[in-house]
Amino acid sequence: MELFSWQVFCVAVPAVIFAGVSKAGFGSGAAFASATILALVLEPGAALGVMLPLLMLIDAGSLPAYWRRWAWPEARVLLLGSLPGTLLGAWFYAGADPDAIRLLIGAISVGFVTWQLAQKVGLAGLTARRFGTVAGGLAGAGLGFTSFISHAGGPVAAVFLLGRGLDKTRYQATTVLVFWAVNLLKAGLYGAMGVFTLQTFAFDLALAPFALLGTWLGVRAHRAVPERAFFALTYVLLAVTGGKLILDAVT
Repeated sequence: MELFSWQVFCVAVPAVIFAGVSKAGFGSGAAFASATILALVLEPGAALGVMLPLLMLIDAGSLPAYWRRWAWPEARVLLLGSLPGTLLGAWFYAGADPDAIRLLIGAISVGFVTWQLAQKVGLAGLTARRFGTVAGGLAGAGLGFTSFISHAGGPVAAVFLLGRGLDKTRYQATTVLVFWAVNLLKAGLYGAMGVFTLQTFAFDLALAPFALLGTWLGVRAHRAVPERAFFALTYVLLAVTGGKLILDAVT
């Protein structure tokens, strides 16, 4: 389907607003779905190329609201792990089948939510432990890889950060910082690999106001939603996005 068509634009506008609300307000867990939605009407490569500059715009719009409110130890370990993961994603991008990765990440996401619910109702007898540096590095590598090939790094980051016991603002600020940096690296690699075109950039200009609208809505939703409700919503988003990854992998 042509990039500049009303059909594509009508699908892209709500997808981009949704990405802004998710990334700016609720920790990026479901933002990857926007690229998936766009891929229904565009070639997957074009969908990725369109979404990345918009995701970067959302990051830039979100960053001032959470400046220096992030958890730097958690952000640092994720960022260090994301470097090899992103480079590996670039290496595999041209020929690798991402379905196995989607299935693994989806299973981890859904499994983590199940474990948390079991803890809440007393079905799991193990005491919850915070994930350590090794787990953070692995999560960083996973988010870098999956983010590069499908913009789907949010669930991986959420599994690690939720397991660290951060409050909602430090959690959100950390995801904003991490994905701002990871997306900068991805942009350089996408450019070198020819993912961006003049058409995708022109389409991004048309969609930019909707990305900023979603960002504005997301920041305000984050401030208005109580912490307990926020994490309940985050678990829902994590379960939904994990389930979507599993569905994508097996269909």
